[in-house]
Amino acid sequence: MAQLHNLLTDVAGVRVGHATDLALGSGVTAIVFDQPAVASGSVLGGAPGGRDTDLLNPAMTVETVDAFVLSGGSAFGLDAAGGVQAGLREQGRGLQVGTTRVPIVPQAILMDLLNGGNKDWGRHSPYRDMGYAAFTAADDTAFSLGTVGAGTGATTATFKGGLGSASAVASGGYVVAALVAVNALGSATVGDGPHFWAAPFEQAGEFGNKGIPSGFSASDTAMRLKGVTLTATTIGAVVTDATLSKAQAHRMSILAHDGLARAVLPAHLSSDGDTMFAAATGLKPLEAGAHFAEICHLASIVMARAIARGIYEATALPVAGAQPAWRDRFA
Repeated sequence: MAQLHNLLTDVAGVRVGHATDLALGSGVTAIVFDQPAVASGSVLGGAPGGRDTDLLNPAMTVETVDAFVLSGGSAFGLDAAGGVQAGLREQGRGLQVGTTRVPIVPQAILMDLLNGGNKDWGRHSPYRDMGYAAFTAADDTAFSLGTVGAGTGATTATFKGGLGSASAVASGGYVVAALVAVNALGSATVGDGPHFWAAPFEQAGEFGNKGIPSGFSASDTAMRLKGVTLTATTIGAVVTDATLSKAQAHRMSILAHDGLARAVLPAHLSSDGDTMFAAATGLKPLEAGAHFAEICHLASIVMARAIARGIYEATALPVAGAQPAWRDRFA
């Protein structure tokens, strides 16, 4: 097996690219599959925004996608999938429909319009061009985390949000990995301290090696929310190289939400748009036994780890009054 980088691109056949605009305070991340991947997803937040998410329902006809897109910009950001679609079309990619091809590119967006960045973009939003830029930047090697791509303008109740990723290998050799933009209404950290709710799952000090508190006070477990509501949503994807059905991919997306609930307190609120995609590249046949259960288990864990990494790697936006990053206080 090739060297792993603890990133989504540890799954063979997956490329990731970012477009980042710090002045805008927003960005786009494209997850591009070298070959169409069996895919599904699930939405558990109360205020989601997405494109082509209904086709991911296991009951719907289309089974594979060419890419996923995660973007800032709230509803304006939905233009980003058009940019990724344009790049795929240039390469002749997409679902064959008669004499033409239609790239299948589901997208989820997060709300980052009130973070202090300059959103005065004129008549048309910049997100279609940013989607194309993220697509052309997509590579199958290591990529940046933190205040990049879809995580550029992300915030949480306590610290600057960001883009995170993590991977793991199942006992059967299957790679399972997650990528997430953490813009939660709640908090990924315990109380006012440096500890992450995802600490029990940390590997090799990937988010500071702070461990867990020796005890939990009422203040530690009290609800912490952003001062401005309707600025939330954690969006992400889990991917494996195993061969899965669309129904199995859907189940894996639900387990990704379990990871979110283990890493953010509270999650899935009425003002969150929490959306999780799932995909299987099918490079390795799924063997009988408990392998699928383990893949789902790892999907939950890598998502929790990726969320903590997104906060840990983030840096504050270069704008007045920007939310401080975890590193500003604890690094």
